[in-house]
Amino acid sequence: MRIALVDNGSVEPAAHEGLRSAARAIGARANVRVEAVSWRHSDRIPASSLGDGAAQTLSPWIRACVSAGEREFLIVPFFISAQGAIGSALARDLDSLGFQTGGFSYSFTEGLSAGGVLPRILSERVKAVIAAQGLSRPAVVVADHGGPSRASAQIRDRVALEVRAELGPSVRALGAASMESPDGPEYGFNRPLLEEALALPGFESGDVVVAPLFLLPGRHAGKGGDLETIARVAEARSPGLRCHFADLVGSHPLALDTLAGALSRALGAAIRT
Repeated sequence: MRIALVDNGSVEPAAHEGLRSAARAIGARANVRVEAVSWRHSDRIPASSLGDGAAQTLSPWIRACVSAGEREFLIVPFFISAQGAIGSALARDLDSLGFQTGGFSYSFTEGLSAGGVLPRILSERVKAVIAAQGLSRPAVVVADHGGPSRASAQIRDRVALEVRAELGPSVRALGAASMESPDGPEYGFNRPLLEEALALPGFESGDVVVAPLFLLPGRHAGKGGDLETIARVAEARSPGLRCHFADLVGSHPLALDTLAGALSRALGAAIRT
């Protein structure tokens, strides 16, 4: 059985390096080899920009494994929500690859949203910012990517509610927002967008902590990403606004522990059957 930690992929070297680091940490916890494999995009990163050579992406990795006689794969999903549009599309790609290569079996471990740890991780990330910056009752915005899946938006909203309960009176207000949204009223569940949220009463001035519901740094999250750009534009529009960013979810020890536990349970179930 080949085991892969699979993310959506990115053209940013830091994102794939983060995936590799997470794969090593999860593998060490579960005492198995876990490979870092991006669904797509990461093969466009120059190999010279990565410490251990070129990034692996799903289709060529699967094909190479099958050519070498491997027919069983266990996927650890490195997504905020493996139940949303991304997870469904990934399963369709795997089914298509199975048809093209003569067939193989695959299964998924449970993901982070199933583990119920996201509210605690985000709460700890926000508390760390409050302590490091010496903030007094800031507002907080939990921000996800946004997309066509209502299920992903529901996870974001549920996590935000639990984070609000966890932080209690240490924050003055807490809301949820998306970085972007497809066009059309049918995708209204993504709103408010982050740029809109940072103009709402209670969020348009003073200290605001943006808690990204993102796993890895890249074009959207992390230093110089789209989220930061949106926040800086909002600060220029409202000079009394000061945005601070919490660290990302994917490197938190609890995220790694949770995925390692899910992997161990999946391996145990495979042995029993």
